Amino acid sequence: MGLFITQGNYTEKALKGLVDTPENREQAVAGLMESVGGKLLQYYITTGEYDFLIVVEGENLTDLVSGLLIAGSTGGVCNLKTVQALTPEEAKTAMEKANAVRAGFRPAGASG
Repeated sequence: MGLFITQGNYTEKALKGLVDTPENREQAVAGLMESVGGKLLQYYITTGEYDFLIVVEGENLTDLVSGLLIAGSTGGVCNLKTVQALTPEEAKTAMEKANAVRAGFRPAGASG
């Protein structure tokens, strides 16, 4: 299972709607993520450059992107930015693999 963190913004129209009729969007986002095979773990409203942050667990990035395409196509959100997160154990496994393979890699510009 992958862990994906997405930040984004509400559009001006969505913000107007949320102010006119306040609502908690967490259940709607959770339902959307479930419909594409993911599980919403966290949903936050944030300050700064982005309006919200979600943490989703899923089988692969393709499934998550399906949900983000749906959300973005509605016109309610924009500026979606997604990164995949690794647990410390997953990162350690990647480091160990890199250590084992590194000797066979020739960097750009190196002769030989």
